[in-house]
Amino acid sequence: MAEILLLPFGSAGDVFPFIWLGRQLKARGHRVRMITACLFEEHARKAGLEFISLGEKDDFEAMIRDPRIWKSGIGTKVVFEFAAKSVEPYLAAIESCGKVDLMLAPVTAFAARLAREKHGIPLITVHLQPAVFVSAYETPLLHPVIGLFNKLPVWFKKLILSLPNPVDFFALPTVRRICEANGVKPPRSLWREWWDSPDGVLALFPAWFAPPQPDWPKHLLQWTFPLEDLAAEQALQPELQAFLARGELPVIFTPGSANVQAARFFAVAAEAVQRIGCRAVFVTREPKQVPPNLPASILTVEYAPFSALLQHAAVFVHHGGIGTMSQGFAAGVPQLIMAMAHDQPDNAARLERLGAGSGLTVRQFTPVRVAHELTQLLHGVAIRQASLKYAAKLRQTLSLEELLAWIESCLKPSVPLS
Repeated sequence: MAEILLLPFGSAGDVFPFIWLGRQLKARGHRVRMITACLFEEHARKAGLEFISLGEKDDFEAMIRDPRIWKSGIGTKVVFEFAAKSVEPYLAAIESCGKVDLMLAPVTAFAARLAREKHGIPLITVHLQPAVFVSAYETPLLHPVIGLFNKLPVWFKKLILSLPNPVDFFALPTVRRICEANGVKPPRSLWREWWDSPDGVLALFPAWFAPPQPDWPKHLLQWTFPLEDLAAEQALQPELQAFLARGELPVIFTPGSANVQAARFFAVAAEAVQRIGCRAVFVTREPKQVPPNLPASILTVEYAPFSALLQHAAVFVHHGGIGTMSQGFAAGVPQLIMAMAHDQPDNAARLERLGAGSGLTVRQFTPVRVAHELTQLLHGVAIRQASLKYAAKLRQTLSLEELLAWIESCLKPSVPLS
């Protein structure tokens, strides 16, 4: 039995895939402990994982309530600054665990890489979305200008990408100070030296969504979407089940589990569905974001596992987070994305290239435009066929044995943290 630490960082879409990994590794006989924001303790424990709480609930809430987090470019700065501030508590939690054989963490959990350099603990970097692979061959569409950038010759793109990366300006000074305090040689660049662990990189999205590129890391395993949404622990609410049974398939709207600034999203959604006369379900952790006095054709719920809910959906409208989008693919439902920041524009562009939906910017997300897009998605035969095609691809399960054996190949004898 190995001692394995999971160190997710972010919202539910970032944490749930690690819960899925934890389930599989625990079933394999390993001891699995998760270290992340206290907000996810109940979810992790219900899945049978040991949990070490990181920080106070107010810390995470402060980040997601910062209005800058949903703005293109600026949102990434907010996340990476918060990630840098989290290094010391993350490292303290890691060092409280005694012996550790292996860590799995995203690039934003900088403390995991620091622990690797300080204690020699093997680390697998887990990338949940292709947007983190800043390739010169297929550069992620993180900003509209990248569309023009991708038309340039590869040699010129490599030259541009060799310039300093903004991530280093956001987080590197804090990380360097903490490295020096721990007797670890600081990286000159997080983006060039710490982005991908030399021990292994795990890409949890399928090749049909993002084909591997020549400049991706060498020691890499590309698998598929984990599709974890805790459906085993939480069924659809009776009120929601009754609503779904009463009429035609509704359009499902969610701005993301961490989005507490979505009043405009829901106001537009309410007007759009009333324009075309369809039913809708609004999913939000803060129902006060939803307009008051909605008609009976619109139901608001705080949470529903999408793997169950989307079986009853006509169209899925969301922010473009990778976990949310993957559930849409799995259900074979046409999708409409309002992309705001982070990986969302790139995910929306990939969805459109696959013909399984469409993407809008925040500015384009208006009642008239959304009503038009919903009409196209509700009645477009080609889009529905493409959606069903990729749902079928996701049902072609890969070998879980291959994934777990690859993870175990990165293990080494327990390292005492002293």
